[in-house]
Amino acid sequence: MGEPHLSNVPRSTQETERVASVTAPAQDFTAPEPFELRPAGASTLIAPPSAKSFYSPSAGISGERELEFFVGLSLFEKLWVAAPSATVSSDGLGPLYNARACSICHPGNGRGRPPEGDGDRVGSLFVRASIPKAVSDLPREDLALLPNAPEPIYGFQIQDKSVPGVPAEGRLHVTYESVPVTLGDGSVVDLRKPTYDVAALGYAALHPEAELSPRIAPQMIGLGLLEAIPEADILAHADPEDADGDGISGRPNVVWSGFYGQWMTGRFGLKAGAPTVRAMSMEALNSDIGLSNPYRTAATGDCTALQTECMAAPDGNTPAQENLEASTVVMDLLTHFARNVAPPQRRNFAAPEVLKGKALFYNAGCADCHMPKFVTHRLEDRPEQSFQLIWPYSDLLLHDMGEGLADNRPEWQATGREWRTAPLWGIGLTAEVSGHTNFLHDGRARSLLEAILWHGGEAENARETVRMMDKSEREALIAFLESL
Repeated sequence: MGEPHLSNVPRSTQETERVASVTAPAQDFTAPEPFELRPAGASTLIAPPSAKSFYSPSAGISGERELEFFVGLSLFEKLWVAAPSATVSSDGLGPLYNARACSICHPGNGRGRPPEGDGDRVGSLFVRASIPKAVSDLPREDLALLPNAPEPIYGFQIQDKSVPGVPAEGRLHVTYESVPVTLGDGSVVDLRKPTYDVAALGYAALHPEAELSPRIAPQMIGLGLLEAIPEADILAHADPEDADGDGISGRPNVVWSGFYGQWMTGRFGLKAGAPTVRAMSMEALNSDIGLSNPYRTAATGDCTALQTECMAAPDGNTPAQENLEASTVVMDLLTHFARNVAPPQRRNFAAPEVLKGKALFYNAGCADCHMPKFVTHRLEDRPEQSFQLIWPYSDLLLHDMGEGLADNRPEWQATGREWRTAPLWGIGLTAEVSGHTNFLHDGRARSLLEAILWHGGEAENARETVRMMDKSEREALIAFLESL
């Protein structure tokens, strides 16, 4: 454990006391708290909401670093092509892949959505694959440093696209079943329960114990600020044995960093399976697009030895890119971009209905996991993220969310029922930025209320409190969430 990714200055005693004071839970809900307008502190985007609300760099960023942000953004939106091509700095796609550009899964730098049915090819749902480590043929010492055991033929992810001459791996098929939930006032909400299978398998049958985890891409804002939260402050909220008896446990995911050669606290990804923005970005570049990079050097991406056409396909490794398809420069620019997509300012945060909803949010117990505030490390080399009061509404810990949301696929220490608390900042702009209102790890929820009603496990009591609210209380709670 540790923070080798940060060059931080230790806090003084006075700073520690000041941080404890400003991050204490709210007690007065009759007026906004100081600085609540700015969820990302001085890095907050102060601008009217728009479809471009997740498109700006950290406020106050220097001119040179702003230029690097926009170069990184251009790489994020770049369409990669199959090798060989005349554009050696743009080839290397695949051989297997899910998208030709990062921005395809993160529309407007927001969240993706699932397909609405068989004829819908616009959605960005993808599926992680694995088998239990106990049945894998890989050496135990190798498995110890992997999040899970790869599916023997298909690897860690099902790629539904491929370059010419290489079969794609399959197509995720989803059907929905209506699940009615009766609210306290007698009204009924129809949740949609998804069932998944992989059709048109390109190679052979999946392992009989294959574990599949469908997922949509999350929004991109504020990642550098989450990365700058002191590890000690995250761990201070962990209560893995529920020692205080409040029904909320919360524990960190502990993941191996091959880049730093040590175990670290997972912060990113739906199960907190990545320790840093760089690790998350480079893993996605390799698994989703098939690009070799300094962090994931395989030009064959997620191909396995049993996929012979894939292993034999041309790659885009070139001396111009350090004999990779995406060099250190590409990695650094993409990481810098991902760290600096600014969270937007709050809207209507002082409205009486929003303040009422905030009180209901706390009283229902939602704030026990959706932790409102942190103060970031003081960082010498990252002024945009240095010593900022931020409001992500996440403790970055794993929680049991119940059988209804379980994917039954472990990831490092996370069980098949555990998910990282999703940050809520910017969630109210999902429709404006991403063009839909799909939430949760696979986008099954079509509204914020549906997302709440899917909560189970440790969130069962909070879910029931919301379910039994009267209409005006539910509307106030949603108004608060939409202001974030």
